[in-house]
Amino acid sequence: MYYLVGTTGYPNYGDELIAAAWLRHLAVVAPDKDVWLDCPSPGNAAVLLDGLHPRARFTDTFWRLCWEAPSDEAWEVAHWVRRAMRDPWTAVRFAAGIELAATAEIVHLIGGGYVTGMWPRHYGLPAAAAGAVERSGGRAVMTGQGLWPLPEYGEGLLPWLVPSFELVDVRDEPSARILGDATAVSRTGDDVFLDLGPHLYRYPGEPLREVMLCLQSDLLAMPRPALAAFVRSTLRDWGVTPDQVGVVEGIPGVDRAVFDLLEPDLPGARFYPFAGVWKHGLPAEAGQTWISTRFHPHLLAAAAGANGVAVTINEEYYPVKHRSLTDLGTAWTVTDGRTTPSRPSGGGLDAGVTRRMGREKAGLAARIYGA
Repeated sequence: MYYLVGTTGYPNYGDELIAAAWLRHLAVVAPDKDVWLDCPSPGNAAVLLDGLHPRARFTDTFWRLCWEAPSDEAWEVAHWVRRAMRDPWTAVRFAAGIELAATAEIVHLIGGGYVTGMWPRHYGLPAAAAGAVERSGGRAVMTGQGLWPLPEYGEGLLPWLVPSFELVDVRDEPSARILGDATAVSRTGDDVFLDLGPHLYRYPGEPLREVMLCLQSDLLAMPRPALAAFVRSTLRDWGVTPDQVGVVEGIPGVDRAVFDLLEPDLPGARFYPFAGVWKHGLPAEAGQTWISTRFHPHLLAAAAGANGVAVTINEEYYPVKHRSLTDLGTAWTVTDGRTTPSRPSGGGLDAGVTRRMGREKAGLAARIYGA
């Protein structure tokens, strides 16, 4: 049995893409294997990811343990969760799920930026993985991890946990630096590179808009009206008319709030809700210009050949994410949203880079699950 762990089901477009990538891969290389995905919202995940693997099932045991721990401090959460995995009667309500995880051949923390100081309780996830394989004799791995920023007093926490992992892979240089000399670390980028292809871009029946927006209202270090004002002035300075604008929703509702402030100035703009994007694909193509606060629209739009502006809406979490893509050559402008940028020109991510990243991620997958 393979046991995946991710922050799936909220839903969040990027998190769902990562889980879908691994389920599709396992449907090819291990269609007869039982696959469990441990995630915060297993009901939503079961619907969104239905049919991607014939034997996929969903639970939330590791996440429940993180939330059950009697502390908000990362070290204490990790210690408590690891102890609960060894002695399920520490967390008796979740004993059945703990016993299931303790039979896994592979426990795999799939990619994303959820084990960081932004959410200290999530350090219970690698602790749970370590505890599970201590009992099962299986293998713990993590891939495509964005680990920056650290929690307060958290410098030694991951180096304490990762020796239990056979394979550790991150998506950016600061995340590799956090781990120091604790283990050999690979850096193959975001896990979406495993599954990047035309099937992620099917939006039917209409020409796409020239200028695309993806603007979140969560995790902002600036007021929502300030972000709206930045986008409004940028579109005005670029001479963009409302009928040229499309707006993508990465998290339902959350990515509608800033557009609500802009909508009176953008009559005729096309809104693409999460449900439509998930069903039909991202409305991205070469020649577009994007303004995005979110990371995965930056990745997919750039891979489609679009240029753009990445707005880093807080000081620590998002700059590292976006710069991991500009380091690959997306050539997007990265800004903190305080001054209006010039409109970018040129294309997005070079196709050769996209192919190389896909090969590296496929090689990593083969190391974990075989060819």
